[in-house]
Amino acid sequence: MKDILSEIVAHKQTEVAMHKQAVPTEALKDCVDTLPPTGHSMKAALAASDTGIIAEFKRKSPSKGWIHQDARPAEVIPAYWAGGASALSILTDEHFFGGTLKDIKAVRPLIQLPILRKDFIIDEHQLFEARLIGADAVLLIAACLSVDKCCELAAMAHAIGLEVLLEVHSEKELPYICCQPDMLGVNNRNLGTFVTDVQNSFRMAEALRQSVGYAAEAPLLVSESGLSKPEVVRQLREAGYRGFLMGEAFMKEMLPGIALKRFTKALRS
Repeated sequence: MKDILSEIVAHKQTEVAMHKQAVPTEALKDCVDTLPPTGHSMKAALAASDTGIIAEFKRKSPSKGWIHQDARPAEVIPAYWAGGASALSILTDEHFFGGTLKDIKAVRPLIQLPILRKDFIIDEHQLFEARLIGADAVLLIAACLSVDKCCELAAMAHAIGLEVLLEVHSEKELPYICCQPDMLGVNNRNLGTFVTDVQNSFRMAEALRQSVGYAAEAPLLVSESGLSKPEVVRQLREAGYRGFLMGEAFMKEMLPGIALKRFTKALRS
């Protein structure tokens, strides 16, 4: 069976090498050192929200192809904000997901919500990029990284003012919690096969609670991928999750912001 994640990571290694050649990492770091704090905490926004929806901007995926090819961030993202999103996730991988770094940079001045740079982060260069374009948080995927590399990237992200959403898929990846993420996400999608099963979040719920506890400094729990029904989100909230990353359910619609508004209304009813 084709391992999609391995293909993505291999391409990302080549891409990052090209980015470094164009702009050295040290040059990015020097620019980041002059920036003020981001001013937006994704963890705090989700903890304070009664819906916890992380609305995602995604044009395509390796499994579905184009979802909304001509979607414009400057139209969709403000509509997400108006529709009740608690935070935003913006795909910046171009080859597999149709995104670019410009998608975040274009909307940062337009909204007052925390923005997650969603990508396959394998190098600190990408962290500096994220900070410079206006992201408030980054995704670190356990399946892409060794524990040591994940902790190294998480520490650097925190050092430059970014929050970290650590993504796991199974209990065998729970040792990555030692990297002290701000948020801990369960991906319902197997990144090797891209098969999605929302029950994965329910299966993982008790193991997550035992691993992270209930203290205020514990990572906030996020369920990712395959979510489309308000009743399922309500059940996940009862299971301990406070963030719900949703993209395709909204992006497949002509007006994603209106689709989100309908969803949040149903969620509160």
